[in-house]
Amino acid sequence: MNSMKMKTSFILAALACFILFGCLQTEGLLDIRGKIFDVDTKKSIPNRKVVIQGLNYIDHELVPVEVGQFRTDSVGNFSYRMKKAKGAYLYDFIIVGDSAYFISMQRIGLPQLEINSDFLSFPLSKITDLAIKIERISNVPLYDTLYISWESNGIDGRSIYPQKVTNYGIAPEIEYRWIGGDVKSVIETKAFANKKTVIYLKLRRNGKKKEMSDTVFCARDIINNFSFKY
Repeated sequence: MNSMKMKTSFILAALACFILFGCLQTEGLLDIRGKIFDVDTKKSIPNRKVVIQGLNYIDHELVPVEVGQFRTDSVGNFSYRMKKAKGAYLYDFIIVGDSAYFISMQRIGLPQLEINSDFLSFPLSKITDLAIKIERISNVPLYDTLYISWESNGIDGRSIYPQKVTNYGIAPEIEYRWIGGDVKSVIETKAFANKKTVIYLKLRRNGKKKEMSDTVFCARDIINNFSFKY
């Protein structure tokens, strides 16, 4: 067995030990308090789930192991007694996302965590609805090819929230690439609220490629719309 295979096997064995057998070694407890808040409104967010992972160096790589999880209360505050993983000097606080807020992760060193244990705060970014509508209205040529992608606040839009694509005409054989004449579709997705979303379009027609983009400022708590006819 070569050194790379040995390294991989060791890490996998360590992970299996942590995950399957629960062999988490701890070295004390730490009481933490704080809040989770909306990055724009600064208001606290109730009933928000947080997962804590301790990070250990195993064979020169950081390996996470869950040390606890909790939820904020009805006013967005939390008070939790967490386990300190033996040998872990870094901790990831993962705030679970959903259809209202994007997932967030904040890494804190143990010394900083101990100093600020009573005053922790984690921001969350609101996401909002975005409908991207496309329709082919040209009669010629028949075999246009249209590609669509988008970024919201610098992040690939397809990674923000699962999309729903409704095709009233031809359905794409490859995701977000439409070929042919009978194209009329709606992509229902999410984008960051009060942030810029850039929609990229590439159209191949008559052997030529035309690249276009447009910017949408997506407001909170409404369905934002973008339409493209070609």
